[in-house]
Amino acid sequence: MVRAGGGLDAHGTPQRFVFFHVSNLRLAEAFKIKTKTIRPSLTMAQWTHMSQMLPHLTNETINNLYPPTAFPIEVRHFLAQWIEGQRWDDFALENVEQKNQAQALLDQTISMLQSIAQQTTNVVDKMKLMQFSKNMAQPLQFGVMVRDILNQERGLLDTSAQPQFQPFPNIESSFPNMQDLDCLVLKVLEVQNIRQKMHQMQEELNWERQNYESLQGAIQPNGLDPTLSESQKLQNHIQQLEYNVQAMAKKRFQLLKECVDCLDQCQTRLIGSLKAWRWGQHKATIGLPFDDNLNTLQTWCEQLLGVNGKLRQELVLLGEPMPELQERLGKLLQVLIQSSLLVDKQPPQVIKTQSKFSTTVRYLLGEKVAPGKPVLLKAQIINEIQARNLGGVPSDNVGELINNTAILEHNTSSKSTCATFRNMSIKKIKRADRKGSESVTEEKFALLFSTEITITGCDTPYRIQMISLPVVVIVHGSQDNNALATIIWDCAFSEPDRVPFLVPERVPWRMMYSTLNSKFTSEVMTEHNLDQYNQHFLAQKIFDKPDFSDDFSNILVSWAQFNKEVLPGRPFTFWQWFEGVMELTKKHLKEYWSEGLIFGFIGKQHLHLILKDRPNGTFLLRFSDSEIGGITIAYVSASENGGQKIQNIQPFTKRDLEIRCLGDRIRDISHITYLYPDFPKHDVFKKYFTEPQPSPVGGYIPVTLLTKVGTIVCMISR
Repeated sequence: MVRAGGGLDAHGTPQRFVFFHVSNLRLAEAFKIKTKTIRPSLTMAQWTHMSQMLPHLTNETINNLYPPTAFPIEVRHFLAQWIEGQRWDDFALENVEQKNQAQALLDQTISMLQSIAQQTTNVVDKMKLMQFSKNMAQPLQFGVMVRDILNQERGLLDTSAQPQFQPFPNIESSFPNMQDLDCLVLKVLEVQNIRQKMHQMQEELNWERQNYESLQGAIQPNGLDPTLSESQKLQNHIQQLEYNVQAMAKKRFQLLKECVDCLDQCQTRLIGSLKAWRWGQHKATIGLPFDDNLNTLQTWCEQLLGVNGKLRQELVLLGEPMPELQERLGKLLQVLIQSSLLVDKQPPQVIKTQSKFSTTVRYLLGEKVAPGKPVLLKAQIINEIQARNLGGVPSDNVGELINNTAILEHNTSSKSTCATFRNMSIKKIKRADRKGSESVTEEKFALLFSTEITITGCDTPYRIQMISLPVVVIVHGSQDNNALATIIWDCAFSEPDRVPFLVPERVPWRMMYSTLNSKFTSEVMTEHNLDQYNQHFLAQKIFDKPDFSDDFSNILVSWAQFNKEVLPGRPFTFWQWFEGVMELTKKHLKEYWSEGLIFGFIGKQHLHLILKDRPNGTFLLRFSDSEIGGITIAYVSASENGGQKIQNIQPFTKRDLEIRCLGDRIRDISHITYLYPDFPKHDVFKKYFTEPQPSPVGGYIPVTLLTKVGTIVCMISR
């Protein structure tokens, strides 16, 4: 789910709040079956790209692109495929003859929105869609508006190649093209065919030379022998054969060089895609999508190994030394063999000593390993300095691993060759001298996997090795949260091909927010993104600027602000607080969040602006900013002087929600009646209510609200 949310004006006043449910795509899909005007062959490519870009756009851009009162983002989302399948480019306000065409499109839009609203089970969406369908513009204005929106989207998508929209390199772009591989294979076949033809031609040449010598011995001294003309013809034929052999030899050599060049190019792209696969695996830690399938890469590795072997064989059969090509093929072979070892299943990136963990290493050329002696992989733990100097086996032992060897085994069903370390454990660790205020949870290590391997068809064994992603070693569970912060920062902000394990000390807020959003949605397992309200409040909190209403995007946030310095007036860091909210949502609030029922991250200042003009009993759900892992209810109530005031109920924690779920707690509190802006709570939260528990007075459990130092405490009477 994506939630396209409210921007803030120059005074910090919220401009809008829109719920946007990606999960309801299935409703649009179901609806298109009933609507003949929707073209099944079209795709939602433009909207798919736009929805990925939305979290990176500024508040002003989103507000201008999808005017909330004229063409809300929900309309663009639910009708994406249909919208992109119609002709909008021809509409112009001065073309009054297009009014009927525009009216037809407007009528279809309204009809589809009303139908989707009837089918959705989400009360919030139902009410919003019905409201939107009644507030559409005039026909021609509507057509021109949609035309302009689509054109603006295309303009924004033209900028999507900029780095901020590319969280990690695109693996597909670096894959060897199948046509390139096919071309290479055909060139090798051509070399082999030329060699075979040359061999046949050479045999014919040898035979003709022998015939020529025999004829020369039979010629009479007077020169009148009839074999003379025959001999001349034979001599001409021999000369033609010699010329053909030389021409083919020249072509053969040229083709061999072209094959080696082509192999070099294909392998360079393959190595690039292997690096991109590892990079994607690294970024998956913060929730970015990652396809871990290695089968295609394995096939290409095997194909390139086969081509290399055939070319080396052709050089041997050439009959004359070609040291330059032989050396190039030898280096390519070594690089391919050494690059085909990957950590398929990474170890945990936070490892507690004396605890078991597992990891799997895969060798992509496993089917080509020479039979006989088993291949034994060994794992050892290395520190940052050792990771920067991997010329050989690290001599200094910085930690002791238990169960750190595994045999490389081939699985015929999956066609994979892996070594699985099932019960590895770090017995002890030797830490480096720390600098300044550096904590043990900021020190990064890695596991180094190494072995010696022999490939069929190769005379000498090769030493191969690969390191894991960075890991942080802890000795107590209380260190887990801070260690995870180190890993998150490393995965989010490290550069490709960096010096291990360097990361920037400061990054732009837009990168930090993108990371928080990715991590939150992946951990909670929801498609409901953090919105612009959430982003702004999180920025205000980490920078300690509660009154700042401008764009934070390019302001630099430091590692210290993320997880070294405690928040003002709090005993915890920003990450500790954010991670607590994430855990609470993951375990107890996933459905509420995914349905858009939780406002989430919002400060009390903005909260008052939102609720100040709402009727008594209007409430919203927000994450507590005063304690870790709490959700509170803010609501409008009558003040003592007959006015209004905003009350906050004491936050519900994990323990509270384990005793009684959020839905039941909302039902129990009679003071709250409408979820902001005006949705009856019994309509919105009904499906979360459990059966009422019996109480001494019958009916619902009585609830008393007590005021305690400016906070409302929810007491359940027994």
